[in-house]
Amino acid sequence: MVLTPVPGSARRLRELRRSLTEASEAERGAGLADIAAGIRRRNLEMILRARLGHVGGDFSAADILTVLYLLVLDYDPERPRWPERDRFIQSKGHSSGALYATLAYAGFFADADLDTYMAPLSPLNGHPDCRKVPGVETNTGPLGHGLPVAVGSAIAAKLDRSPRRTFVLTGDGELQEGSNWEAALAAAQHRLDNLTVVVDRNGLQQGARTEDTSALEPLADKWRAFGFAVSGVDGHDHEALFRELSTAPTPGRPRCLIATTRKGNGVSFMTDRVEWHHRVPTAEEAGRAMEELRR
Repeated sequence: MVLTPVPGSARRLRELRRSLTEASEAERGAGLADIAAGIRRRNLEMILRARLGHVGGDFSAADILTVLYLLVLDYDPERPRWPERDRFIQSKGHSSGALYATLAYAGFFADADLDTYMAPLSPLNGHPDCRKVPGVETNTGPLGHGLPVAVGSAIAAKLDRSPRRTFVLTGDGELQEGSNWEAALAAAQHRLDNLTVVVDRNGLQQGARTEDTSALEPLADKWRAFGFAVSGVDGHDHEALFRELSTAPTPGRPRCLIATTRKGNGVSFMTDRVEWHHRVPTAEEAGRAMEELRR
C-alpha cells in the first residue's frame, strides 16, 4: 500500500488558510475548534478500529497540531519533499494517531487511508515512518530522539542559508531523557533561532504524573538556563497558540513554547486521567466520547 497526496489539496489548504487568517479572532477560534474536534473524532475512530492507540496523548496534542498545520507551517501537501518546506518533527511518536489524522486533513494522503491504522502491512504504523508516510520528516517513537534530529535540521537550514524553520513537539515525560538536554545545549551553541520546541505539558506519562516520576519543574527555568527564549501558552487555546507560534524569534536564540495541556482533552471522562495513556474505549465509552466531541 502506497500513500499518495490528494490532488488539489494545496489549493484547498491555501483557501482555508486565507479564510482563517482573514477571520475575526472569535471566528478563527471557532473554526479551528471545529476542525480540531473533527480530527479528534477521526482519531478515535482509528483507535476503535485498530483496538490500539494512545488516545490521551493524541487528544492533548490535537489543538497544537491543528494550529501548526493550518496556520503556521509553510509546506505543500502535494509536494511533501519540497526542499524549502518548514520541518515538523513529532518526537512523541506514540501519538501517531493525531498526527496521521492531521496529515490526512491537510491532504498528504486520503482520509480513507486512516482506516488502515495499525493494520498488518499498513504504512500507518503505531510510530511514524518517514519512508512510508508523506509529511513525516523522521521516524520517531524511541523518546528523546526528535529534538536531536530537529537540531540537525535547523543547522542544515542555517548552512543552506534557507529561511525554512524547524518545529518539534515533545512530550513532557520525554524530557526525562538526557538526549534532549544535549540537543538543547547544541541548539543554543549554534544560535538556532530557526528552531521552536513545543512541549506538550499534560503532566502525565505512562503510569503516573511526571512530577511523581522524575520531577521536571521548574521547567521554564531549565530551558532558559540552556539558552532558550521561553514562553508559555494554554495548549488548547487556538488563538493563543497561533499568536505564540507566529511571533518572530529572538535573534540568535532557539525558542521553547511550553503548552499546558490536558491528557484526553475534549472528552470529560478521559481528561487528566493516566489510564487513558493507551487504553482503548469500550463501545459504550466510545459513544459517549463521540457525543461530547460533536458538541
